[in-house]
Amino acid sequence: MDILITGGAGFIGSHTADALIARGHHVTILDSLQPAVHPAGKPAYLNPKAKFIQGDVCNRDTLKNALDGMDAVYHLAAYQDYLTDFSTFFRVNSVSTALIYEILVETGWMSHIQKVVVAASQAVMGEGRYRCIRCASGDIFPSIRLDAELSQGRWEHHCPVCGETLQWAPSDESVVHPCNPYAISKNSQEQIAVHLGARYGIPSVAMRYSIVQGPRQSFYNAYSGAMRIFSLSLMTGKPPTIFEDGLQVRDFVNIQDVVEANLLVLEDRRADYQVFNVGGEQAWTVLDFYSAMQRIVNRELMPVMGGHYRYGDTRHIFSDTRKLQSLGWRPRHQVEDSIRDYWEYLQHQDSRENILEYAEKHMKQLQVIRKSAGAGVL
Repeated sequence: MDILITGGAGFIGSHTADALIARGHHVTILDSLQPAVHPAGKPAYLNPKAKFIQGDVCNRDTLKNALDGMDAVYHLAAYQDYLTDFSTFFRVNSVSTALIYEILVETGWMSHIQKVVVAASQAVMGEGRYRCIRCASGDIFPSIRLDAELSQGRWEHHCPVCGETLQWAPSDESVVHPCNPYAISKNSQEQIAVHLGARYGIPSVAMRYSIVQGPRQSFYNAYSGAMRIFSLSLMTGKPPTIFEDGLQVRDFVNIQDVVEANLLVLEDRRADYQVFNVGGEQAWTVLDFYSAMQRIVNRELMPVMGGHYRYGDTRHIFSDTRKLQSLGWRPRHQVEDSIRDYWEYLQHQDSRENILEYAEKHMKQLQVIRKSAGAGVL
């Protein structure tokens, strides 16, 4: 097949391109090489067998030229950050997705498109599903934690009836509670793919990726998380800041498992017009993840735990992947594999100290990193 990957110079896109080319497909990459993600320009790791087009996925002529003759599309281009330029999330994420379907319908190319795979996000589920062990009153879907709570060091969600600390539960694809501009835009991408795809007979799939880990993750994107921060800290000897109390639960998935999921839904018609969670099947606290990283890379560094928090972070989130597993997929790589691979990748990167300093400075400028007045209760 001839396959277009938007955002194909990025983390997930480039690995997906490699796997598709290995299976004999012809791949075209469309990427704007946004400086915030690719400050050095076109990355050296791109597969030389892929055709590369530098351009904006929101530009009609550029996108139309890229789509011409394609049999399938992976729409992975996205804008993600903590910035308050809300309209950019929707222009890049939502409008570009709608434009793909608009072009396919207007040109009649929809008749031979075999699949459109759209990158969604675990963020669509917001704070996810919780339960109260005291009330046993069914599922609870709390809203985003407000600064009035976080600034006092109150990290957990509580039952609106009895006040008991809520217990997190796995969230399946029925959970839809986006709480920030990025998540809302990703939810809109799901809706566009599933409903416009079904209306016009364009087989489409939306993939809700959890926290994807492995080589080629951008060092400069403020949105990227624990793997980058902890690795750079351990390598440069600068103690990392662990936000909140470190007991927040996260769901990490290896890039190779994500690639396998991407290839599966391309080939399996049962995936058409569906949304799938893509997660790692094992819950990790941030503290446990940091401990594992120290053990694997054989370096120890006491973290800073002073009641800092990132405004907008979820407390706990874990994806239920049984729906995707019903198609025959399951994660085959462990978090430890991701750590080893990323650490090896990091050895070959330049200006590591500058990268860490840039990221921290950027987050503070955005007033995303804040400190609670109740830090003493930690």
